[in-house]
Amino acid sequence: MRITRSIIPNLFTLANLFSGFSAIIAISEGDLNKAGMFIVLAGLFDVLDGTMARLTKSTSELGVELDSLCDAVSFGVAPSFLLYKTILFTLGPIGILIASLSALAGVYRLARFNVQLAGFEDKLFFTGMPIPSGALTLVSYGLFIAPSGIIPTEALIPVTSIIIMIVALAMISTVKFDNLPRPTLGSLKERPIMFVLAMIAFAVSVYSKGEYLFYVMALYISWGLIRGLIMLIGNRVNVDQERDTLEDPDDHPFDI
Repeated sequence: MRITRSIIPNLFTLANLFSGFSAIIAISEGDLNKAGMFIVLAGLFDVLDGTMARLTKSTSELGVELDSLCDAVSFGVAPSFLLYKTILFTLGPIGILIASLSALAGVYRLARFNVQLAGFEDKLFFTGMPIPSGALTLVSYGLFIAPSGIIPTEALIPVTSIIIMIVALAMISTVKFDNLPRPTLGSLKERPIMFVLAMIAFAVSVYSKGEYLFYVMALYISWGLIRGLIMLIGNRVNVDQERDTLEDPDDHPFDI
């Protein structure tokens, strides 16, 4: 086996997978706080592997495929298992099906991303919500919102099911979601408003020790869906206008 510099980002990617696996073990043991910590740690490694790949100039198709396989466990299976183990287990097989929807959608989104990948440079937007964002939404809901008592007990299962479905649909949709800017001076110059908003969201999440993370992610999803709806309406208006102006000309426009 020949060791190349690509092993550095790949080790971070595998650390992502190890963190996701550790989260699943923690969930099975009932230690949800540790599970949440491991999923957040997986997200950190997911960011670092891409950063290290750029620094070592070792981006590759192998790295992309490995990253997706690890993401499927850390951000697909682990959050779904957390919500099943804590809330949806009372529904039996139906609960398993509902809880799995986000994992199924996330894996589909990863596969679609890989086959549509045209280059390794950062994009301003993702097609469909990235699976780490979906994981943060579900984990923050399961750790902070569901046990807080904000949602009445009798409504907990329906609300949880609806949130899972919204996250799943957001991931498999073709709606454009913002690629959050990296904490660099270049990102600040390129997208100052998005950079400031992202830093505020990060600060709020850290200050609240994760308790407000779900609301931050809800705003992220809502903004993507609202913008997608506005673009859809705008495209339909443009199509209707084109239809109005592209009709065949009338050779005798003044004949009744």
